[in-house]
Parts: sequence; C-alpha cells; structure tokens
Amino acid sequence: LLRSFGNTYGATGAFNAQPFEGGRSWAGARPEMRVIAYDSRGVAAHMGLLRRFIKVGEVDLLVGELGLWGVRRDLEGLGLSHSMFTMYPELQRLGVPFAFGTVRHALYKHVDRLCRGGIATILPGVRVRSTLPEVYLDLPATRIEDPLVVVFPIASSIDEWPSGTLIDRNGPEL
Repeated sequence: LLRSFGNTYGATGAFNAQPFEGGRSWAGARPEMRVIAYDSRGVAAHMGLLRRFIKVGEVDLLVGELGLWGVRRDLEGLGLSHSMFTMYPELQRLGVPFAFGTVRHALYKHVDRLCRGGIATILPGVRVRSTLPEVYLDLPATRIEDPLVVVFPIASSIDEWPSGTLIDRNGPEL
C-alpha cells in the first residue's frame, strides 16, 4: 500500500511522494478507517477517515476528516467520486455533521466535478493550520496552508458550517 501511495503521489512531484518512502507508515497520519479499492492490477484507490474536532473561526466542530486520497494514475477521473460514495454511509453511521478534506489546487477540476452533484462544496479563501508530524526545536510546530477546502454535509446542512477564514486542525494532516 505504501508503494501505491508513493507511485500515486510521486507522479505529481517527488516532494509529494517523499512522506511515503522508506519505512514510514501513513506519513504520520493515523486514519480511524480507510477504504481501499482493488482491481486486477492491485490497489486502485484509497481514502482515509479520522473523526476529530477542528476549529473553524471561533467554533469547535466535530468532522470526519477525509485524507490520504489517492487514485491510481490510469483510473484518474473515476476514483474520488466512487471513493466518496463508498465512504458516505460510514460517515452517516458515525453521526458526524460534516466531512472535511483538503486537496492541492492542481486537483480543482476533479473536486469541482464531484461538487457539481451537490455532494460537496469547495470553500474559497480558507487557510488551514496543522501540526507538523515531526517537531524540531529550530522550526515552528505548525504550518498554515492555502489548500482547496472541501466540505461534505453529512448530518447537517452546508448552511450550518461556521463562517471563518482559518481552520485549525488541532493536529497533523490526515
């Protein structure tokens, strides 16, 4: 599975594959659940889930954070929607009001296609603070990024998502 992540993310740049090289497992992330799709060629797609509280503006909010999204290169354009539809019943069972995830801006077209059906919303202009998976005395313990923030209403309406331009993950990125 780690080799699959390295191949999937490596195609977008060596830096993106780096967390999955060597013996590191999950690049510091510890998903509570994961969905892995296989076909005759091996791992086809993957998505991880972690329930956590995030802070949106001044509001603490329980979410199911989605991460470690990966689709094998020959299946791009098919996997994210299918992975989400597979995960959706589990998110409902867990009773989280929202699922939340972040992706690189380069994946805007893929995520925008997913959002067209109303299953999710891209939140523009929202930055995300995360704890770094490795802490060094001479570097800050957190980073602030400007990714595409995607919100999936699960047990609540998107109108109930708190306003705010900063999300604090209260931990490392999944």
